[in-house]
Amino acid sequence: MNNSIDLKNKLVLVTGGSQGIGSAICTSMAACGANVVINYHIHKDNAEKIANSLRSQYGIRALTFGADISNEEEVKNMFLFIDDNFGSLDVLVNNAGCETVSHAIDLDLKVWDKIFDVNLRGAFHCSQLAGQRMVEKKSGVIINISSIHDKVPRKGLVHYCSSKAGLNMMTKCLALELAEHNIRVIAVCPGAIETEMNKEEIEKFGRDKFNKWIPFGKVGVVEDVAWACAFLASEKAGYITATELYIDGGYKESTIPYDPRPKR
Repeated sequence: MNNSIDLKNKLVLVTGGSQGIGSAICTSMAACGANVVINYHIHKDNAEKIANSLRSQYGIRALTFGADISNEEEVKNMFLFIDDNFGSLDVLVNNAGCETVSHAIDLDLKVWDKIFDVNLRGAFHCSQLAGQRMVEKKSGVIINISSIHDKVPRKGLVHYCSSKAGLNMMTKCLALELAEHNIRVIAVCPGAIETEMNKEEIEKFGRDKFNKWIPFGKVGVVEDVAWACAFLASEKAGYITATELYIDGGYKESTIPYDPRPKR
């Protein structure tokens, strides 16, 4: 039995793949043999650097495409680019997302709309276009990068939490509809994961607080999410669909710090 994750000759599209968790997902997929399209919105140089590195290190095809996934025409053009350059799509990872912090009573509705346009509407549009292509070949995997905040409410993030809750229900609905076409749809829900962008914020807030709150005693790293996604994209996860995988070191279940156990 081959125990390795085999994605050789598969094509994976990762939205928001130019940094953080998205970048790590691109790397894990390429390490398993997949060709990768790295979508970016702003960080073109990062995306190109990652693509060059993956081509050199793993000998796979890695291309980049700039598109704001909340822009309908740009998303359509991205999928036409995939058609022209690869002819098919095997895995979509809806990783692109955004968040802001605001008091609920002060939240500008335009900000609400922007969060939903990226986190939910954009993910749906990408899933819709990917699904159309996957239905033709009777196979495919869609992985939606959600959050523990689909279920865990957080002050200041009513719009973000609501969008992730919607994303998880979208995951289940799509999974039910697409199962008859041998297409799997899964949500991956990270907890506190350290990236280059939030490292300073974690330190400022207090890493020791996270380490105390998280049952596993530490903040996660991007590879924790990336390798789970590679597994879910593979045939080894061929019976997994319509569900959420929480990658959080138990953080979601640790809302009550009170511990009545006797000392040992």
